[in-house]
Amino acid sequence: MREIITLECTVCKNRNYTTTINKKKHQEKFEVNKFCKFCRRHTKHREVK
Repeated sequence: MREIITLECTVCKNRNYTTTINKKKHQEKFEVNKFCKFCRRHTKHREVK
């Protein structure tokens, strides 16, 4: 089953994005490069609860 997760910028700690992920296939923390409008650059965004 897919769950909704929130992505947090690793630089400024703002929660900018939400997405869905299949928890049965991906047990580790989800991490992706995305644009942060607060930092005004591309940074790593990591899954948070």
